Amino acid sequence: MEQSTSLHVAIIMDGNGRWATRRGLPRGAGHRAGAEAVRRVVTAAPDFGITALTLYAFSADNWKRPQAEIFILMRLFARYLQREVAPLSEQGVRLSVVGRRDRLPVPLVTAIAGAEHATAGGTRLHVRLAVDYSGRAAIRAGALLPDVDLVIRTGGEQRLSDFLLWESAYAELSFTDRMWPDFYAADLAAALTDFQTRERRFGALPSPTRAAG
Repeated sequence: MEQSTSLHVAIIMDGNGRWATRRGLPRGAGHRAGAEAVRRVVTAAPDFGITALTLYAFSADNWKRPQAEIFILMRLFARYLQREVAPLSEQGVRLSVVGRRDRLPVPLVTAIAGAEHATAGGTRLHVRLAVDYSGRAAIRAGALLPDVDLVIRTGGEQRLSDFLLWESAYAELSFTDRMWPDFYAADLAAALTDFQTRERRFGALPSPTRAAG
C-alpha cells in the first residue's frame, strides 16, 4: 500500500481470551499469543507512516476479572517489557506506559521504568501501552494524549470501552471480527487503506471535489 502520512493509531486489543477458549486453551495462552501480535504490529507500524501507536492492554475496569487471570496478565506485561526493551531500542521505538501505576505490582512498575528509560531516545515510533487506563479518569486528571487519527478494535465488539475518549473525538473507527492474536501486518494495512478512503471534515462541509464525485 502507499505509505500514509504521519499518523496516530490506537488499537483496542480485544479477543485474546475468546481466541484461547475456542481452541480449548486456557485464557492465559490467548494473552501470550496476543503479545506476539503486539510485536508484529509494532514492527510493521513505521513502514505504514505510523509515528504514534497506542495499545489498550488493560483497562481500569479489567480489575473485575478473576485474580488468576490478572496475575498472569501482570506477569506477562513485565516479561514483555523486559524482553522487548532491547529490540525496541534497536528499532528506534520509544515505549511509554499510560494509566495508573499505584495499583500495579512492584515488579511491573520497575519493568515499566526500566523500559521507558532505555527507549527514551527512540524517534521512529512512539508506542504507548495503556495499562490500568481509563479515558474518563484521564480527562478528569488532564492527562491527555495527542489526538488520534484511527481507532481499530479487534474481536468483533463495536465500542470504545473508556479508551482515549477525548483524543478520539474526530478519530475514524475501524472494527474487525478478527481476534487480536490473529491480527497481522496485512490487517493493519487493510484498516489503513480503508482509512485513506474516508474524508475527514472535522465538522466542515465536504470538499467541492468530493461532493461533486
